[in-house]
Amino acid sequence: MHYPLTLLPDDNGTLLVTAPDFPELTTFGEDEADAILRGQDALETVIARRIAGRETVPAPSPSTDNASTARLSGLVAAKIGLYRLMLERNVRKADLARLLNCHMPQIDRLLDIQHMSRLDHVEAALHALGCALEVGIVAAA
Repeated sequence: MHYPLTLLPDDNGTLLVTAPDFPELTTFGEDEADAILRGQDALETVIARRIAGRETVPAPSPSTDNASTARLSGLVAAKIGLYRLMLERNVRKADLARLLNCHMPQIDRLLDIQHMSRLDHVEAALHALGCALEVGIVAAA
């Protein structure tokens, strides 16, 4: 899951970082590598806030071949997929806890993109909602 980033030189000699899919995301970097790293961190923060507020998390918009992107880990992508499915089906965290026969703090951690959940727990939640997780491998860019 790669979200496009926009890097623009600013008056301070740094790069302003924004994301077309998340208007609230703004950060900066000393150089391109730093800007992308900070953009990725800001992206995860924005997505975590949206999940906490039960707001939508859009799919990444298409990016050009030479555009900078923030890459989310497979685990984070799976958690976002679970969250989107819950919103789509109007499944509350309490509903998922009942389906999985677990306590609410476990569901909170499952949806916390900064918590290192076990992938099999995300898969179990998806299975409880009638879905499965598929994983693919692509050549690194």
